[in-house]
Amino acid sequence: MNCPCHVQVYNQGLKSYRDLPLRLAEFGSCHRYESSGSMHGLMRVRGFTQDDAHIFCTEDQIEAECAGFITLLSSIYSDLGFAKFDIKLSTRPEVRIGTDEQWDKVEGALTGAIEHLGLPYEINPGDGAFYGPKLDFKLTDAIGREWQCGTFQVDAQLPARLGAEYVGEDGAKHMPYMLHRAILGSFERFIGILIENYAGKLPFWLAPRQVVVASIVSDADAYVGEIVAALRAKGIRAEADTRNEKINYKVREHSVGKVPVLLAIGQKEVEERSVSVRRLGDTRTETLPFAQIVADLVAEATPPDLR
Repeated sequence: MNCPCHVQVYNQGLKSYRDLPLRLAEFGSCHRYESSGSMHGLMRVRGFTQDDAHIFCTEDQIEAECAGFITLLSSIYSDLGFAKFDIKLSTRPEVRIGTDEQWDKVEGALTGAIEHLGLPYEINPGDGAFYGPKLDFKLTDAIGREWQCGTFQVDAQLPARLGAEYVGEDGAKHMPYMLHRAILGSFERFIGILIENYAGKLPFWLAPRQVVVASIVSDADAYVGEIVAALRAKGIRAEADTRNEKINYKVREHSVGKVPVLLAIGQKEVEERSVSVRRLGDTRTETLPFAQIVADLVAEATPPDLR
């Protein structure tokens, strides 16, 4: 984990209360020696990448930062197709550091943020970290398993132990709170959940292979190359399939590979400057002009937050 490193970054130079909240983020490589029997697929691995971020703030800013984080997390989960998630509030364990007064304040801030947003949540008594309470955000996959993905943890201890300070409005030095947060958690696990949730049929904008342009006859190869080049120029992940195979074979192969859009090109399409469009899971095909399909696919490929 990169928590101590981010404190050291924070400690470079004098900080004022006007600098807070100060937010740091990175995609950090993490390693955990999981037992061989517990590892399976992408869901639990020994080496993974985490969207690791930390927010340094005052005590009064905790609730607002928590509410902002939950709003951001909700937006990202919704864009990825997860409209529903569960929030678990883990409170002080028996073995902990910090005073009861500190725990009262930060637990109240987390509760206040959730209730202000009007979201349901469950309390896990005594399940917090030894240094502070936390929120866990859990998704349920396609077969009913629950996975913890996002997390938001309040930490008053690490900044104090590593000498993090800021100058307050009163001119005196104070210790900031450190908020540990991740939205996806392990990238590998989240990708596994995504794949299972969609049964491999990812949304067009998210699919690693978006379009395959397949020739029906060899005379169409040049036109296939032109279409692929035009799509790639617009940022579409397109591939050409000009193998000497029957079109039904190509359709079946790319359907199994979960490619969202297959464009079939025969002699008729070459002469009319059109394409025959077949979408994954749909047995129907439609013929569209070359320029129209490019425009349509560019619109579909735009991520939800940029539309």
